[in-house]
Formats: sequence, structure tokens, C-alpha cells
Amino acid sequence: MPVLYYAVGACSLAPHIVLEWIGAPYEAVKVQFGSPELLAVNPAGAVPTLREDDGWLLTQAGAILDYLAHKHPEANLAGGDSLRQKAEAHRWSSFLTSDMHAAFWPIFMPARYTTDEGDEARAKVVEAAHALAHKQFAILDEHLDGREWILDGRSVIDAYAFPMIRWGKKLLEGKLSQYQNVLALHDRLAADPSVQKVLDREAGK
Repeated sequence: MPVLYYAVGACSLAPHIVLEWIGAPYEAVKVQFGSPELLAVNPAGAVPTLREDDGWLLTQAGAILDYLAHKHPEANLAGGDSLRQKAEAHRWSSFLTSDMHAAFWPIFMPARYTTDEGDEARAKVVEAAHALAHKQFAILDEHLDGREWILDGRSVIDAYAFPMIRWGKKLLEGKLSQYQNVLALHDRLAADPSVQKVLDREAGK
């Protein structure tokens, strides 16, 4: 049975949701960043980490989501099989990893992005990161205009976007109110019974 190592509030929420959508047996293990339990399977001390039955380990959310989509084609979560549909899936996975997720790191850990230890310098880092995150949400919102899902039908990419949209609703000015298409995607996913099950599990309910 596959084992997913996850942390509450992290992007590991995405493969956690996808595993529920797939419906095959799996185990979800809650860990703390950098804990001995997590370091034993991922030297980076990061989530998500997926361990297969034979002990094979896979890290990085985008790679795990792509693997799960193609391991379980019956779940129809890859976004399509044509060359261009596959390219679109890789495009948006890369966007979420490299543009959207990266925009939040300075908000979470501003000290990493300046050598100035003063509060003012760190506040400026956060301010710049907010502007960058808004830019990424504007791109996603425009893409979603007239669409229910990021790709052609519900896919792992929607699950990947979900935790980041939740971060935006919590941390950014306006709570994403100017991005109605993004909020509609959030609400569509939040209403899904499998998503609700995972959120309840991660909240300890």
C-alpha cells in the first residue's frame, strides 16, 4: 500500500486529495518538517513524500501528482492523452511549482531572502512577495475565464492549485476577492466530498 507523508497546511494536500479521488488503498502519515521520521524517507525533510510498496520513494509534489495520474489512468486525472494536453499539464504543473509556490516562500520565511535582519527589510520582502503572488493569481484567473477546471476536465493540476489558493485566501490582501474565477475553482473543489474528507483528516477531525 502506498504511503503519503504529509504536513498540515503544506502543498502535500494536493496528492492527499488525489489519492482520495483515485480511491485505491493508501496510508497517510502526518509528519513535522525536518522530523526524524520524515528525514528517514526524505533527506530534504520536506513533504510530500510518497513511498511505494517496494520501498521506492518519490518526492516533489509535481512529480508525485504526475506519477499518480499515470499510475491510475482509470481515474482520468491526467488532463488528457494527446501531446498538447500532456504539454498543458506540464505547463501548469511547472507554473504552480516555479511561479505560484515560489511566490509564497518569501511570505512564509522572509529571513531567507534578505541579509538585513531588521523588521523593515523583512517587511519589504513580504510586500514584494505579495505583489508577485497577486501577479500569478491574475494569470491563473485569466486562464480560468469560461472554464471549470485548469485543464480539460478535473485533474491533478486542480488539486495542486488548491492549497496555494487556500494560502492566498488566508494571507493576501483582499483574500483573492478580485479573482472570481480562482475563487470559483476553490469553492468547486472545497465542496467535493473527497476534498472535505482530506481536510477533516488533516484537521484531526
